[in-house]
Amino acid sequence: MPQTIKRGYKAMLDEANAAIETIPAAEAVKSFPNGGSNLNDTVIVDLRDPREIEREGRIPGAFSCPRGMLEFWIDPASPYAKPIFQEDKKFVFHCASGWRSALAAKVAQEMGLTPVAHIGGGFTAWREAGGAVEKVEPKKAAGEKSAEQKK
Repeated sequence: MPQTIKRGYKAMLDEANAAIETIPAAEAVKSFPNGGSNLNDTVIVDLRDPREIEREGRIPGAFSCPRGMLEFWIDPASPYAKPIFQEDKKFVFHCASGWRSALAAKVAQEMGLTPVAHIGGGFTAWREAGGAVEKVEPKKAAGEKSAEQKK
């Protein structure tokens, strides 16, 4: 028997975008010219998978939190809680295109994390708007030598 989806992703995105602050990428680039580096009151949270980050690079100084761990890292009662989410800061989420980050910002806000926002269009829009990007070296498997060590 086929499943009947009662509330699709488009409706969920519309609801999230109506409930949260969206920072246009060009505005984010102006507000955070060095990315997340040297920000005292804001944390840029990268929700992308580590493989995406290695492939595309990242906003300098962004805190990496895979989307699947967000709720567990935010909740101080969770054994996986991360202290950064207990800080009195604004949390600006981003993903590749702005879909995961819109949903994540809404969930974070519903959990009580405030203030939150997300970058409209995500990392792709950030990069296209001229935002700073740093390369990320792939993690080495245990015992694997880096290119430098192989010389």
